[in-house]
Amino acid sequence: MKLSWIQFKYKGSSSLNLNFIKNTIEELSEHKSDLIILPELCLTNYFCIEEKQSEFNQAITLEDSAIIEMSQMAKKHQTVLLFPFFEKRDKGIYHNSVVVFDKDGSIAGQYRKMHIPDDPGFYEKYYFTQGDLGFEPIQTSIGKLGVMICWDQWFPEAARIMALKGADLLIFPTAIGWDDNEPENVYQSQLEAWQIMMRSHSIANGLHTIAVNRIGQEQHLNFWGNSFITDPYGKFLLQNTSTEDSTSTIEIDLSSTENARQTWPFFRDRRIDQYQSLLKVWDN
Repeated sequence: MKLSWIQFKYKGSSSLNLNFIKNTIEELSEHKSDLIILPELCLTNYFCIEEKQSEFNQAITLEDSAIIEMSQMAKKHQTVLLFPFFEKRDKGIYHNSVVVFDKDGSIAGQYRKMHIPDDPGFYEKYYFTQGDLGFEPIQTSIGKLGVMICWDQWFPEAARIMALKGADLLIFPTAIGWDDNEPENVYQSQLEAWQIMMRSHSIANGLHTIAVNRIGQEQHLNFWGNSFITDPYGKFLLQNTSTEDSTSTIEIDLSSTENARQTWPFFRDRRIDQYQSLLKVWDN
């Protein structure tokens, strides 16, 4: 499988972001990628830095023109396309979502962020309802994609369920960065913890794992980029440390999953008869 991702800064408006995304996908066409991934909430600013009712106006439905245009891009370039966006439903329900377009432009599936954070600068509970689609790999023409979003990456249960349900790789569109209000001496450890967590998903589940992050300064948050992919042993295959708009492309061998699981048979040795405590908030 050949895959690409786009790492970029917010351009000032949804229309400017959409034009940038379309132009960059056009530029990527020479690679003939099977899969193109965009970062979390790729159409907008990261508005969750503060609680503002007016930001709900940025949400779009699945019938929006941006969704239609992304479908057309997937079909034109014969690529599977992951498009994360701020979704509006009805009755005041909004989600942090990803829609996955197959190579023919059809919608292969959708994921709605399941774990919603509420921290200084990341006030997502004000905007987003918890996802209701579960941890279900999305079947596409190139395989089953275990798509999750940002905060989901800190929960090993989510990645494990995706793997058990047959995901061929794990994908995390992300918006994470450093807070200017924090001391700089914690920055590197925060970045490394983020990487280690997802590398552990690769190792524990024998799968390639991909994180595609935002870059750029938005108010007091500095999104750190560092989008990467690891192999089923947690080894970095490619990492983008650029602080400028850029793309990355790599070809991976999904058959290495079987080799990793034969070498380290974690699924064989699971003790599901002893995991009842995982279904409790606390177990004293």
